[in-house]
Order: sequence, then structure tokens, then C-alpha cells
Amino acid sequence: MTAFVRESRKLQLGTINPDGTPHLVTMFYGLVGDRIAFWTYGKAQKTRNLERDPRVTCLIEAGDDYFELRGVLVYGTARLIDAREEVLDVGMAVTARMPGVGDAVDELREYVVHTGRKRVAYVVEPTRVVSWDHRKLATPASA
Repeated sequence: MTAFVRESRKLQLGTINPDGTPHLVTMFYGLVGDRIAFWTYGKAQKTRNLERDPRVTCLIEAGDDYFELRGVLVYGTARLIDAREEVLDVGMAVTARMPGVGDAVDELREYVVHTGRKRVAYVVEPTRVVSWDHRKLATPASA
């Protein structure tokens, strides 16, 4: 997994609605090994979409100006994690990476346990990864 994915915190998650249109949401994510992982409520639209079709697209991007744009696009399959302890592990992985948490992650375990009762988790098994870095375009050519 790239340093960019390890250091970033949010992604755009794309799932497929029943009518075939994309369903896009911004989510915090964690890492399980070198895989993107996220958790969500069991009755969320994305959960219903993944029950029908586990294909996902994850976009992680950064930069404001054209020559700062960089990102990673991960196509894959979302593998359901529904064992309670594993769901909590994903929840902790996500929570630990949220801004401002720092060393307070252990104090948030009670929150994770409480909210985790209604959640499921997923690990993204990548099938294709595409990346770009426009910062390289701004580098002057050597003579």
C-alpha cells in the first residue's frame, strides 16, 4: 500500500444502486493489513448495494491546484466482515485515523463498541489500482 493511502484519511466510496446509477459517499477509512477497510450501518444504502453487488470504487485524492492533484483509484470487491470482534477492530482502525484522535483512541473504544452494535464492516479486495501525481508535471525538464 502506498504512503499516500496510509497517510490519507477520507475516501469517496462508490457502490451501485439498484437502478445501476453510482452511489457516492465520503467516508473515513482504516487499514487492515494493506487493505482499505470501512464500517457502516447495516441498514445504510451502501450496505444494501453491497449485498446485491460487492463491486466498489474507492477514490482517495488530494490537491487544490492542477499541479498539486494526486490520487489513487482502487477498483475492487468489498468483502463483508460481520463477526462482532472483527467489526470492532475495523471500527477502531477507522477511529484511530480520524483527525484529532491521536493518543485518545483507547478512550474511544466504548464509543466504538456502542455504535458498532448496528454496524458491519468491509475490507476492499483490490482488482485494479490506478494512481496519478500532477506534481510531477510541474517539475522542470532537465536540459
